[in-house]
Amino acid sequence: MDRLTGKVAVVTGGAMGIGRATADLFAEQGATVVVADLVEPDPAPPGTAHARLDVTDEDAWDRLIDEVLADHGRLDILVNNAGVIDYAGIAEVTAEDWERVLGVDQTGVFLGMRAALRPMLAQRSGSIINLSSAWGVVGSEGVAAYQAAKGAVRGLTRNAAVSYARSGVRVNTVIPGWVSTPLTDRQPAEKNAEVVALTPLGYGAQPRDIAWGCVYLAADESRYVTGSELVIDGGLLAR
Repeated sequence: MDRLTGKVAVVTGGAMGIGRATADLFAEQGATVVVADLVEPDPAPPGTAHARLDVTDEDAWDRLIDEVLADHGRLDILVNNAGVIDYAGIAEVTAEDWERVLGVDQTGVFLGMRAALRPMLAQRSGSIINLSSAWGVVGSEGVAAYQAAKGAVRGLTRNAAVSYARSGVRVNTVIPGWVSTPLTDRQPAEKNAEVVALTPLGYGAQPRDIAWGCVYLAADESRYVTGSELVIDGGLLAR
């Protein structure tokens, strides 16, 4: 249980769901973990620290990275997990809701990568893991802003992977299918049932299933993996 020993990680949206499971598992694997979220995890994952972060706030990102460097001297892993969703289609979504979703799910990822690249480029090492979604790959009714943002994350990840590979920074995407989280608990029950029914394995994932993929991409075992998309979806996208 020491695949991440000596590494310092920041996990956004780490108070619940996939982010919480990732923070837990990173700590179990020996990492020093900063849970960056607007709310504190309850209970706090053992061996982690909490930092309040609005991922859409450029200055807050710079302050967070400065604090991590002051406390730990380095940053090895960033998991851009924080996300929100809106279920309206293009014809119904308001400009306000569109900007809110893209602000967190797309611009927040950009701001996080830009802030983390500062120390990672200086130390010539690092792993950035961006959470996309199966809905960032295939179409679904409604969820227009979410699909637009999650699709953009995939392109942004590839851009960063190519741009910074020779500087020692790896950047990859994790693409979950349906996962049992507080977010999906708030989704319409018929939407959840529809996605699970389309999943060849016949059931949804637990957050820890996705977190193990993040461990792999954060660990040295994946030293030759960058610009990749790790799909963890029970076979959904294989259809």
